Amino acid sequence: MKLFKIFFLLISIGIFGQTKTSGDPIYNFPKIKSSITMPVTIPLSEISNMINASVKDLIFQDDSYTDNNNDQFKVKVWKTRPIRLVGSTNQSILIEVPLKIWAEKGIGTLGIYSYQETTFETVMYFKTALDFKNNWSISTFTQPTGFKWVKKPVLDFGKIQIPITSLVEKSLKEQQYNFCKTIDQQMASQLNFQQYAVLAWNAFSQPFSISEEYNTWLKITPINVNITPLKFYGNQINTNIGIDIFSETYTGTKPEASQPAKAVMNFNFIPLLADQFVLQTTANIPFSEATSIAKKTFLNKEFDIRDSKVKISDIKVYGEENRIMIEADTEGYVNGTAFISGIPVYDETKRKIVLSDTKFKLKTANILQKLATSLFKGKIVKMIEDEYGIPTAELETTSKKSIEEAFNKEYYKGLKMTGRVANLKPHQILLNDSGITAVIDTNANLRFTLKGF
Repeated sequence: MKLFKIFFLLISIGIFGQTKTSGDPIYNFPKIKSSITMPVTIPLSEISNMINASVKDLIFQDDSYTDNNNDQFKVKVWKTRPIRLVGSTNQSILIEVPLKIWAEKGIGTLGIYSYQETTFETVMYFKTALDFKNNWSISTFTQPTGFKWVKKPVLDFGKIQIPITSLVEKSLKEQQYNFCKTIDQQMASQLNFQQYAVLAWNAFSQPFSISEEYNTWLKITPINVNITPLKFYGNQINTNIGIDIFSETYTGTKPEASQPAKAVMNFNFIPLLADQFVLQTTANIPFSEATSIAKKTFLNKEFDIRDSKVKISDIKVYGEENRIMIEADTEGYVNGTAFISGIPVYDETKRKIVLSDTKFKLKTANILQKLATSLFKGKIVKMIEDEYGIPTAELETTSKKSIEEAFNKEYYKGLKMTGRVANLKPHQILLNDSGITAVIDTNANLRFTLKGF
């Protein structure tokens, strides 16, 4: 049953490593709703491997001459080669079991018998219907679908040849029906995956570290799970899993995990899920970092006004309502403080967060300098607009690389994950009390394949 356990544990895989907590304060950023979808492929060859590993070569043995109303008949049944599975219609699997059969029959009366043995081969067929229920259990209904004789069994007593096909078939059919019941009973008891769904749900809800430098944490809260009906093909079973989530970003102390779930809600059957998904997360730039970028760019920088120079002696960045405010102290021809504010937007060409709809205000004690405000405004605003920006290129490149590395791994033996990030870029820029939040859209596709478990 390992195959099915892997299948239901796959949603618990995390792509970020954890780090220790710190005593820094927690800053909460917007709760973003998004979803992850992933096609899942289960090769039927892998289920065949599981079945063949669990079914012994000797399938059935009757060592008594006197049972079955003293039938004077012994039989042994072996598996001659691996059991083969083929996908069928109506959510079912055809099972082909090649068999070698040894039989021995006694002929006689009054307790005196002559025995003759023979060996022959046949193929036995089953059909198993799977019903995947939305309470995370699977029920099966297995039925025999007959035999195909490679060579019919005959006992050779020299002048007398006795066909024993009916005797062998009768015994095998009885055992085949019993075996069907055993299969269904075992699956009913073992294929209840609520416990694995709870483990996956709780693991998925653990906060993950996404930046050691800024001590930033991502907390994902699953909302519900959608699964498309199983599709049976000749050599594999396909389905799609979709997980609706809330993602929240924190800086500072590691946030508390959600209360562990003791039971998980039923999943929803949905006819169709897209192969590609958009995962929204956030990247946070504290105003202290935005100020550092501004200082590296502008501190002690000089520019000319009316054959004189103006020097930026200090600069800081903070938020004011829905705008970023850049406060620059100047000296030289203009002694005062310039306030340049703008709405933060993402510039895809520059790959930077820049200012739009800029506004300017000058605070100075020199009334005469106010006459030069227009010229000064043009110079400093243009310089800010052209040169200031919070670069995201490295963030986009490294994030895409790290996500794709995480998407293309074997996290659990036999569970191969492959994926690709089609596009990753900031979608929306938000302000909060402590900094700037970039809502990042990650367009990606992800696939799980069970192989070699």
